Amino acid sequence: MKQLNTLFGACTLVFALFISTFSIQAQINQPRGSQQATVSQRVGTSDVSITYSRPSVNGREIWGQLVPFGMNNLGFGTSTAAPWRAGANENTTITFSHDAKVEGQDIKAGTYGLHMEVKDADNVTIILSKDANAWGSFFYDASNDALRADVTVKAAPHKELLTYEFNTVAPTSTVASLVWGTKEIPFTVEFAVTDIVLNEFRDKSIGNLGFNRQNWEQAANFSLNNGGDLNEALGWIDGAIAGNFYSQKTVNNLGIKARILKGLGKTDEYGAILDEAAGMANVVQLNALGYQMLGANDNERAIKYFKQNVENNPENANGYDSLGDGYKAVGDKKNAIKNYKKALTLNPAANVKAASEASLKELGAL
Repeated sequence: MKQLNTLFGACTLVFALFISTFSIQAQINQPRGSQQATVSQRVGTSDVSITYSRPSVNGREIWGQLVPFGMNNLGFGTSTAAPWRAGANENTTITFSHDAKVEGQDIKAGTYGLHMEVKDADNVTIILSKDANAWGSFFYDASNDALRADVTVKAAPHKELLTYEFNTVAPTSTVASLVWGTKEIPFTVEFAVTDIVLNEFRDKSIGNLGFNRQNWEQAANFSLNNGGDLNEALGWIDGAIAGNFYSQKTVNNLGIKARILKGLGKTDEYGAILDEAAGMANVVQLNALGYQMLGANDNERAIKYFKQNVENNPENANGYDSLGDGYKAVGDKKNAIKNYKKALTLNPAANVKAASEASLKELGAL
C-alpha cells in the first residue's frame, strides 16, 4: 500500500507540472482592455502604417497625469528616463515601406518603436527607436534612437479612444496624428515619390518589365510630369520609338517625346515631332493632340491641327466644335461662332451639341 501511495503521489506531481507547463505555453486568447489597431496610408507608391493599442479616456485626466510630462522612471524595467509609449501595452510601432522623412529628417525603410516625450501641454518630441519589440517604454534606451523630432500639440474635439489618423494626404506627404482626449499630436511623413517610382523602374527594367514598349513610355511620361531627369526620359522614349525589338513609333510616344523636347528647350525639334505625330493621327488622336496644344498654350498649333481634322473629316461635327474652341482661345470670336454654328448643322451627338450651344451662349450668339 505504501508503494501504491508513493506511485500515486509521483503521478500527481507529474500531472500538476504538466498542467502548469501547458497553462504557460498555451494560454487562452482573451480580449484586451485596450484593443489593438493598425492604420495605414499610401503616399505615391509607398505606405506608412502604425500599429498600437487603444486605451479610453474613461473620465481620467490624461495630459500631465495619466501621461506624465517629461521623461520618467516608471518603476519597472531598465529605463530610468522613459518617454510615453504613445499607446498602451507593447510598443506602438510605425513602419515605412521605403526610405522617408519624418518632420524633415531622414529615416530608413523599416519598422520602429514609436514613443513620445510629452514635454508639456503644448510640446512633444516624437521618438523613433530601432527597438520595435519591447513592451511599452519600460526598456527604452536612448542609444537606440533612430530619430527625434519636436512638434507642436493642437487642440482637438474630444476623442474617447486613443486614435491615430491620417487626415491630410498630399502627392508626396501625409500628416499622421495621435488624437486622444482633447489633444492632437501631428507629425509629417514624406516620401521622395518620383525617385521611388523611377528607381523601381530602373531596377526592374532589365527584367520582364523592360520587354514592354508601353512601360518605357509610361516611365518617360511619369518622369516628364514629375520633375525627373528629362535627358534620361528622352533616352527612354527614344528606345520605345526605335532601336529595340519591342519598339514602335506611335502618335502617343511621339507626343511624349515632343513634350520632353519642349522641356529641354529644343523648340524646333519639338514642333517637327508634333507635326510628324499629327500626320499619323486618326480623327480622335488628332483632336486630342489639338487640345494638348491648347493646354500647353500653343494655340497656333492647336488651330492648325483642328483645321487639319476638319479638312480630313468635313462631316464630323466634333471637329468644327473643337476648331471653335481653338478660335475662342485666341479671342477670334467671329470664327469661333462660325464653327460652332457649323457643328450644329451636322446632326451632332448630344454632348457635342450641348458644348457648341454653351459656347455660342457664352459668346452672345445664341
